[in-house]
Amino acid sequence: MPGKRAFLEGAGPLVTTLTPLPGARLAELLDGYRAAGRAPRRRALVLAVAIAVLALLAGSVAEVDPTRLWRHLGDFFGYFDRLTALEAGGGRVWTDPAEWFWGWRKWGLLLADTLLIAYVGTAIGAAGGFLLSFVAAANLVSNRWMRGTARRFLEFCRTVPDIVFALIFVIAFGLGPVPGVLAIAIHTMGALGKLFSEVVENIDLKPVEGATAAGASWVATLRFAVLPQVLPNYASYALLRFEVNVRQASVLGFVGAGGIGQDLIEAIRKFYYNDVAAILVLIIVTVMLIDLGTERLRHRLIGAMERSR
Repeated sequence: MPGKRAFLEGAGPLVTTLTPLPGARLAELLDGYRAAGRAPRRRALVLAVAIAVLALLAGSVAEVDPTRLWRHLGDFFGYFDRLTALEAGGGRVWTDPAEWFWGWRKWGLLLADTLLIAYVGTAIGAAGGFLLSFVAAANLVSNRWMRGTARRFLEFCRTVPDIVFALIFVIAFGLGPVPGVLAIAIHTMGALGKLFSEVVENIDLKPVEGATAAGASWVATLRFAVLPQVLPNYASYALLRFEVNVRQASVLGFVGAGGIGQDLIEAIRKFYYNDVAAILVLIIVTVMLIDLGTERLRHRLIGAMERSR
């Protein structure tokens, strides 16, 4: 269109002018902006003051004494100094590894028991949480009583500390790994059941509706419409829980539930400082290696899930 092009070329450069707002209007807008910013700051200040007051109240009820903490802070660091000092011959523990890890064969077997306790407890608990998660999901079960019963049971399992379960099972079954396995399994069932049910409640319901419309049973709907969407997250949460349970299994040994925790608490009670340090190093290194391995597996599972989408 030559006419239009000639018109545009002859029009010259476009000039845009902004009309300034009147002073009264500008002042009104600035006052509104300041008022809108004062409300969030006021809420943040009230929240900070409430948290500080509650913290002081909790400290008062718990009889927290900052001055006493400050006075004994040296004893806290002094204990760790004792852990790293050789009891015979002076020097530090890392200068004589053979003396420091004198019982590595025994501790290694006990650490293997701890890993097996955590593994079996995680497997049993994950299986129970897997089954109950579908019953506890609101988008899959419309029966309020059935769903509520499953949720309350999961709450009970994860609310009671696993060390309390371990004490009960030690009384029932005696010392050994069985109480530790059962305690970890019950607590894991409650924790993973909650996480799994939340994963189910966030799935895409279109495949579920399609399977239901095609006449699929509830179990078939779970198998073909729900499981493909949730399995990667299920496996990721189970691996993370296994890492947590390795640490928990070490603590459960304090009450006689098997594993390396029994030797650790015995060394603490008898003031075998070098043994305490050696056992702690073994536990820390083991947990670090498990953390690295499970982290890689979780990233692979998450990547596989994203690629499948």
